[in-house]
Amino acid sequence: MSVVVVAVLTPLDGHIQNVVDAFATVSPKVHDEAGCELYALHHDADQVIMIERWTSEADLAAHAAGAAITDLNALLADHVAGASDVSVLENVPLGDTNKGTIQ
Repeated sequence: MSVVVVAVLTPLDGHIQNVVDAFATVSPKVHDEAGCELYALHHDADQVIMIERWTSEADLAAHAAGAAITDLNALLADHVAGASDVSVLENVPLGDTNKGTIQ
């Protein structure tokens, strides 16, 4: 079963667009990584949230150690308040098979 990850970042005041731009730079590289099934950015007024799905934990580990994340961390360095809050989640399908899980 796929591995779902949610990463929450808190941009510094006035820096949301800088964070979005950083992800826009690296996302095409991540989308080409082995095992990347989903790498989708969302945000509100205060947080930027990346929702990811990887084929395996090994693919996620390779992503975490890869060049795209090194590049992303460098691009984010002056634009976020502290470390990202990253959660690796266990999928619990409920109800409708198309609506009750991230596919």
